[in-house]
Amino acid sequence: MSEATKLLLADDEQAITDNLAPFLERSGFSVNVASDGEGALREIALHKPEFIILDVMMPRLNGREVLRRLRQGGNWTPVILLTQVGEAGERAMALQEGADDYLNKPFDPNELVARIRAILRRVQAGQLSLAGAHTLKSGELTLNRTTRRAYLHEHEITLTPKALNLLEYMMTRPDEIITRERLLDAVWGWDYPTGIRTVDTRVAELRRQLNDDSANPTYIETVLGEGYRFIGTVASASALP
Repeated sequence: MSEATKLLLADDEQAITDNLAPFLERSGFSVNVASDGEGALREIALHKPEFIILDVMMPRLNGREVLRRLRQGGNWTPVILLTQVGEAGERAMALQEGADDYLNKPFDPNELVARIRAILRRVQAGQLSLAGAHTLKSGELTLNRTTRRAYLHEHEITLTPKALNLLEYMMTRPDEIITRERLLDAVWGWDYPTGIRTVDTRVAELRRQLNDDSANPTYIETVLGEGYRFIGTVASASALP
């Protein structure tokens, strides 16, 4: 039997840690708990977890500051942020700072476990993850996350900001089926006055710009009844020549 993945859960709400930590342990993880950002950094230094869950709104140091310190120090342990912030821009900034994913409170613990396992399948311990990479490449497609520009066959393609954010979200989660509802939440935020058909419109925009045939896709696959999946192999800048 393989050793359980070591996980740190940092949240100042005891009602959450009291219920979530046992659930995570029943799901096969070894869990340590911290109640604030400073405590999280101490636990990380002491126990070296293989996965970290950070509440954004914690005392002493908030979750995003903990995340920034980890990434600035070269620690690329996968991180999921727990947030009550509905603003899509706030979440996009957190992802650009190196978070691997986030969940809005309240959330389904089963969804959290599914996200953790999906991230663990695509990251390698101690290495820069796709979420932390400045540049992503898949075949002839390149996305520069710093300049917010995309290129196909070394020629820049014109994308709306929402389409570019959608492409970024999918490229950092290759081979993962992502529902329209999740994409809507990630890119637009649920407070945005739109519906899930907006996601289809932006995916169609991406496909036109990428010359991607929906019937025989190179990049974006439609998964009937579920959502979309980025099927191209994605490499971070650190893996490129």
